[in-house]
Amino acid sequence: MNVFETIVIAIVEGLTEFLPVSSTGHMIIAQNLLGVESTNFVKAFTFIIQFGAILSVLVLYWKRFFQLNRTPVPEGTSTVKRFLHKYDFYWKLFIAFIPAAVFGLLFSDAIDAMLERVEVVAVTLILGGIFMLFCDRIFNKGSEETVLTEKRAFMVGLFQCISMIPGVSRSMATIVGGMAQRMTRKAAAEFSFFLAVPTMLGATVYKVYDLIKEGGMEIITDNISTLLIGNVVAFIVALLAIKFFINFVTKYGFKAFGWYRIVVGALILILLFTGHNLTIV
Repeated sequence: MNVFETIVIAIVEGLTEFLPVSSTGHMIIAQNLLGVESTNFVKAFTFIIQFGAILSVLVLYWKRFFQLNRTPVPEGTSTVKRFLHKYDFYWKLFIAFIPAAVFGLLFSDAIDAMLERVEVVAVTLILGGIFMLFCDRIFNKGSEETVLTEKRAFMVGLFQCISMIPGVSRSMATIVGGMAQRMTRKAAAEFSFFLAVPTMLGATVYKVYDLIKEGGMEIITDNISTLLIGNVVAFIVALLAIKFFINFVTKYGFKAFGWYRIVVGALILILLFTGHNLTIV
């Protein structure tokens, strides 16, 4: 990839990773419009630049992400419960992360097989878009008083597993999961961002490990400048995208994203039916 292609793909990653619009679907369009060949490095690149997007969450929410629970615990509380109380935020993140980690390891081959089918991405984009047109009606606006319990965190984690179907969108699945647990749109979106950190980091490390195992360390070192540019661009764009999304979805809900998904999915189907050989990065 040249510098221009690197920047464009990184912009697409930063814009779409945290929005409920499917980064995979946008990568298909971007890759094919640019004429970028789907090499082992290009596939690894799209995962490695997620690190830049992860950093954007940590920068925007560093006070909440690195703050321990200082509220008092009742007398006689066991050492284990005291520990879990102190690290309550990380404990619930871990609980929410478990389903995707287990599901991903058990069904990685089936997931990779689905990733080869562009029509699956297009159809799920459209179906997810139709759902988003009505999800604000299906789920009430939630309550500010809703506490994120271990059970609710686990349920959000189960919803995240749905996003392993290409085109669903990890952000959409986890936000809907949060709203199904009576969280407000804003609270559900923010927890989705937090959950992205261990999930995306795990996926990135796993893909890098696979690449290195197949003798790809030389590929990484030879393209270190491309990876640095991609991560910096993804970081900056993701910062802006998260700020925009929180403000927009709090005020207006998800209907606009639903229509947008339908348009993108339809565009991919049109390209397929008109003979374009679309591949996934």
